[in-house]
Amino acid sequence: MLARYGGDAKVLAGGQSLMPLLNFRLTRPAALVDLNRISALAYVREDDGRVRLGAMTRQRTIEFSPVVRQRLPLLAEATALVGHLPIRTRGTIGGSLAHADPSAEYPAVLTALEGRVTVRGPRGERVVRADELFQGPLTTSLASDEILVEVDLPAAPVGAGFAFEELSRRHGDFAIVGIACSLVGDASRCTAARIAVAGAGSVPARLRAAEDIVERDGLSEAAIDAAARRAAELVDPHDDLHASAAYRRNLTRVLTGRALRRAAARMQAA
Repeated sequence: MLARYGGDAKVLAGGQSLMPLLNFRLTRPAALVDLNRISALAYVREDDGRVRLGAMTRQRTIEFSPVVRQRLPLLAEATALVGHLPIRTRGTIGGSLAHADPSAEYPAVLTALEGRVTVRGPRGERVVRADELFQGPLTTSLASDEILVEVDLPAAPVGAGFAFEELSRRHGDFAIVGIACSLVGDASRCTAARIAVAGAGSVPARLRAAEDIVERDGLSEAAIDAAARRAAELVDPHDDLHASAAYRRNLTRVLTGRALRRAAARMQAA
């Protein structure tokens, strides 16, 4: 059906982003292709150290999934920050990722955890890494005749630390800046740090130089402060009616520090 309309059709998943765009006449597709009756696209499965989620899995299901809570705690924490209850009840993980809003929580989590998605079209299936998926605001590498069918994330090791920090003007609003953080290590050192930012650029981005600091220097207050300062230097935010670029840059520093401290406390308490 997507091929029939030659790129002039829109996929309807949860509709929590698409319906407002339609209501405001910001998009005028020739047709809607509704995925809601494809029950095979809704599931949460743990398989060989990874968690696979069908693209039509509702955010509310993810929020209360024991598998996600135990094996993907960063995703569970981020989900609780998505919009409001009615939005999470209808919204889907695949829909959020395919919509590719640079301020959204799920793209940042996929980026931080080096996740991947499976997409399907007339030419078959292909696997796309997070750093290949997002190309710009509301823009992905999916072809017009492809749909996202599965999200694949590595399960967190036992004792891993995690935190998702964001600031929005009101509860449920899009984040001005969000930070997804995952730490692996022990009480003495951090062996692997993953930090990604949302809302401070055209796509979610890994803050690799900030990760390097805590992997090299540990999780002391000085090291965390240095990593947070470096995070602010790495982003390229923009000015808009919600915040200035300078404010977003400073917010990146503040939230990176908070996320690292909370994630470190969880790792060291495990």
